[in-house]
Amino acid sequence: MNRRRRRSNPWLVVILVLAIGFFAYLNVYVIPTVPPPFVPTPTATRAPESFTLEAEAYLAEGQISLAVESYTAAIKADPQNVANYLNLATLQLYSGDYEAARVNAENAILLDKTRPQAFVLLGWAKGFQGDYLEAESDISTALEMDPNNALGHAVYAHVLSMRVVDNAAELNTLDTAIEESKQALRLGPDLMEAHWARGYVLEITSNYEEAVQEFLAAIEINDKIAELHLALGRNYMAIGENEKAVFEFTKAYSLNPTDPEPNWYNSRVYGQIGEYAKAIQYAEQAVKDDPTNPYMYGNLGTLYYRDLQYNAAIDALELAVRGGLTENGDVVEGLPLDYSLTVMEYYSRYGLALARVNRCNEAVQVAQAMLQTVPDDEDAVYNAEYMIGICQENVDNPPTSTPAGGEGGAELEATPAPTVSPEG
Repeated sequence: MNRRRRRSNPWLVVILVLAIGFFAYLNVYVIPTVPPPFVPTPTATRAPESFTLEAEAYLAEGQISLAVESYTAAIKADPQNVANYLNLATLQLYSGDYEAARVNAENAILLDKTRPQAFVLLGWAKGFQGDYLEAESDISTALEMDPNNALGHAVYAHVLSMRVVDNAAELNTLDTAIEESKQALRLGPDLMEAHWARGYVLEITSNYEEAVQEFLAAIEINDKIAELHLALGRNYMAIGENEKAVFEFTKAYSLNPTDPEPNWYNSRVYGQIGEYAKAIQYAEQAVKDDPTNPYMYGNLGTLYYRDLQYNAAIDALELAVRGGLTENGDVVEGLPLDYSLTVMEYYSRYGLALARVNRCNEAVQVAQAMLQTVPDDEDAVYNAEYMIGICQENVDNPPTSTPAGGEGGAELEATPAPTVSPEG
């Protein structure tokens, strides 16, 4: 009945104690540092200031698009920093993204209504969008806060000048623009926007050589803004410095390759000096850049017409005046006939090209439309009667083949001033 008790193994006891201690160590010190399964590992959060510094570095290199991305990231990281909204809105104005600039200026005002710069930038964005009265109201608010704000006076001069160009001016608008541009330079002689505004005022008053000097001064301060090179090119074009004009338009396109205007202007330069092959190449590229813009097709058709390529001219001009669907499926809205010089020219060349290839039913319809719609314009009436004359001659003496024809000086073709934009 007496069983012998088995002796415990001391080594087993030691091993068990060590195992318990090891698991306790894992539970206290190791397991809490291991991420749970199936949960993404958090990434390190960048300081908002790092994005701002990055944007400034991109700006120093002239990479505005990358600077815009960095300021956008900075705003996401710190939505309460007003300065980042203002910097981003400024860059968006420089690069032509006016709606985005408007939104960011409004966001800055929501955060801080005491900053004159925010109201100036908002007014500038509205001015570029054609909301002139609202733009002037915002700029006036800024100047009430700070009457000596050079940027405010410069932008005010610029907006007033845009009103003049857009035929939306009042009696004293131009005089006010002139004085505001001078005031901006007095207050900010080293301010790029002041030279920009003064140059624009000089341009619209046909003081092209002085405008060139102002735009050169602006570019010396900041040579990475496409619109400045475009403006300088326009004024070189106006004084007959065609090579310099082409250089500036090409520079503008390199800075903003989505803008059709540089190629449009280059086509105008080469068209004026009779180099139609080059002109047509630039005009075709402008169409590719903005495939729904009827003015781009009108310009291309004009150059085809001058190069005596009447059938090609008809195809392009028909899209300009009648609209339609392009080969790539883009919808073009035609331009209604009115007293706009550019539009009347497109209709004239369209009808004349139709007449020259003996498509006289269509040509006479264009002529009749011009005689009924713009009867007070002598050039339009002359061209309409000339179309009818060509068609009458075709009836009396039927052509044996499609006429190659020349312009022969018959139709009056006014050339728009360099400041005329592709939008008419």
